[in-house]
Amino acid sequence: MAMGGFAATAVTAITAQNTLGVHVVHPLSPDLVQAQIEAVLGDIGADAIKTGMLGESATVLRVVACLEQAARDLPLVVDPVMVAKGGQSLLKNDALHALKQRLLPLATLITPNLPEAEVLLGHPIDDPARAATELLRTGAKAVLLKGGHAEGPTSTDFLADADGVRTFTMPRIETRHTHGTGCTLASAIAAGLAQRMTIDAAVDRARRYVQAAIRTAPGFGAGHGPLNHNAGYAP
Repeated sequence: MAMGGFAATAVTAITAQNTLGVHVVHPLSPDLVQAQIEAVLGDIGADAIKTGMLGESATVLRVVACLEQAARDLPLVVDPVMVAKGGQSLLKNDALHALKQRLLPLATLITPNLPEAEVLLGHPIDDPARAATELLRTGAKAVLLKGGHAEGPTSTDFLADADGVRTFTMPRIETRHTHGTGCTLASAIAAGLAQRMTIDAAVDRARRYVQAAIRTAPGFGAGHGPLNHNAGYAP
């Protein structure tokens, strides 16, 4: 909504979590996930789709089926959520295979962080630009390899597609209040694609918004606190 869009969410799992970690994960049935997606697409519709935590292979495959049937022509942003901020695994091994083989080839853009990219590629990353290009082999039309897990005074993301690799760099904010950064960024990009922005413009706007959300985070909790999703940004 901060991007001028309206989001409808299909819940894939119920969790018990706080800033210290995810304590319980209760996956919802693939039937219920499908019903949520179909209910929204069959009435309100959508201009873009973004996926996040999917958890299990059956859920991944059901989401793929829904996308192929009802949303084949829509921009699709895939955030390959694998591990929670506190370190808890959020994607089972069989689901990783389904994600790579069935969902990523449908994506307009995938947004892995460095650890997720290493899992998808199956090897350590020493050259992020080359790794972003290599990830295009998943079948995704574009890859945004996020650099938040790297070290240094700046944070650089690498956007790769058929036109080459572009970099987006901002000063790194030293804070522990980064809970939900990846989900927020992917959602903000999806809002831009729904508004028919180019991928570069949507990524740039989303990154500036997330930067503002981190900078003005409320500081809640003893662990990884949430962002300020009401933050202003430079349009």
